[in-house]
Amino acid sequence: MEPATATIDRVVVDAILSGRLGPGARLGEQDLARLFSVSRTVAREALIRLEARGIVQVSPRRGWFVIKPSFKEAQEAFQARRAIEAGILATVDAVGPEIVGALRDHVARERAAIAAGDAEARSFLLGDFHVCLAEAFGNRILADILRDLTARTVLISALYQSGHDATASCDEHAAITDLLAAGDLARAADLMVAHIGHVEAGLTRAKDDDPLLNLRRALRLPDEGA
Repeated sequence: MEPATATIDRVVVDAILSGRLGPGARLGEQDLARLFSVSRTVAREALIRLEARGIVQVSPRRGWFVIKPSFKEAQEAFQARRAIEAGILATVDAVGPEIVGALRDHVARERAAIAAGDAEARSFLLGDFHVCLAEAFGNRILADILRDLTARTVLISALYQSGHDATASCDEHAAITDLLAAGDLARAADLMVAHIGHVEAGLTRAKDDDPLLNLRRALRLPDEGA
């Protein structure tokens, strides 16, 4: 049976990837202990693991919360993803039909979620494509790292309102898969870097970056950094 701490880790990260847990959401030790039928110590251990992975943070006397990345941290997360995902493709010699099939199935599920207007499934699947890619190549370590980084970028998109359209992301996933199927790994890596850059380019600064935003706009003063 899966250890309780690992179960809590996985469920929390999956909830973030699906958009059900947003930036700043509180995660009470006692609440998690009751929900997962474990001791408070076990719940705390899971939260400590998630903190070490950069998913949650603890505030003295207030408890545990899902992180709210700063704009600079958002840029660093996208830089890390570009380096890792392009690196994965750069180390692969060939892509077998089973990998292409798995990725095409994943893209089909993305399109179905988008067509159905299922926001939770759409958010999860669009992010999970990148994890699926690493898993398809058999690299569990990088898949785990990418899952956490992707969870962070989902939180970032919620905070900074990425303007990159879901359909455009899905189309880019399909194009990357087609290049892999054709054996053009160099172009697939280039498109992956461009794809991640497109999502990052759509970010806008959140209200948290400018606590005076509402008053600033009421007074018709220029936004911070404008």
